[in-house]
Amino acid sequence: MAKPPRLYLLHGEDEYRKSLDLQKMKSKLGDATTVELNTTELNGRRLSLDELTFACDALPFLAEKRLVIVNDLASRFERKRGEPTTPPEQDSALLQGFEEYVESLPDTARLVLVENRKIPKTNPVHKIVSSSEHGYEREYAPLSSGKLNRWIVERVVEQGGRIDPAAVNVLAVYVGNDLRLLDHEIDKLLTYVGEERPITKRDAELLVSYVREANIFHMVDALGTRDTRRAMELVEQLLDDGQAPLYLLRMMTRQFRILLQVKDLLGKGTVAEDMRSLLGLHPYVLEKATRQARNFSNPQLETIYHQLLELDVGVKSGAMEDRLALSVLVTEVRR
Repeated sequence: MAKPPRLYLLHGEDEYRKSLDLQKMKSKLGDATTVELNTTELNGRRLSLDELTFACDALPFLAEKRLVIVNDLASRFERKRGEPTTPPEQDSALLQGFEEYVESLPDTARLVLVENRKIPKTNPVHKIVSSSEHGYEREYAPLSSGKLNRWIVERVVEQGGRIDPAAVNVLAVYVGNDLRLLDHEIDKLLTYVGEERPITKRDAELLVSYVREANIFHMVDALGTRDTRRAMELVEQLLDDGQAPLYLLRMMTRQFRILLQVKDLLGKGTVAEDMRSLLGLHPYVLEKATRQARNFSNPQLETIYHQLLELDVGVKSGAMEDRLALSVLVTEVRR
């Protein structure tokens, strides 16, 4: 019988599935107090070998295992264009020590390397994990259309519900592969229908409204043509319909992330069929995004996307009122 891995590399852009798997690992440690006592999280960009070995060698407290999570260690060894390909001496020593240490990683430790993007196979950390007898590597790529539909069905079933295929399609088209947002919508739908019947297309259209989603598209159109007044009208309409400002910020962030990806692929001459496969987008969403992407330059899209991320942080930290954040965005885009 194969022994379970001790060394994990979890990487890719799908943050939600990654976080679910991490949560499952933590749940195996015991209750909330036990998890806290037996979980250590480290910054891989500043990590020393002594710090790593101390965390992994420590004995678990009232549990069988300790969980050591290291963020961005593999990214530390990614060289940007123009930088020397050979890592600094300090990093080389860490890499060598890390490779030697993981082969003697104690069975009481689970070392999990977490990256927020795909790590290529040429990365030295990726190579170490892949070649280790204790290693396990998983990439969390955005789900393609077919896999996304299956994920929706499985998630509904996991929560004790049922869903009609037509309702699955509505969720896939109008929410897309933002799994955290999808999970929120599924929770909302299951609460609405209860345990008596499956989620229907009508339920999905009512709660994940086409009109609201269409207005998101229309608002992006207005931003692209610098029609500030129309964009603000649509923001107010969405808010009056009961949409939470943070939800709108999330939807707008998702849309501009899609536009950035589409713009990049258009610049490379990628055809629509290949874009659907690469991005996992429904044809309807891709068609809208392709048309909208042409209204913006790459620098404009990057600026707007970073503004949205900053506004999201500002709202969540309490530094900015949520409705004001939306107004600031619409006003700034016209510049």
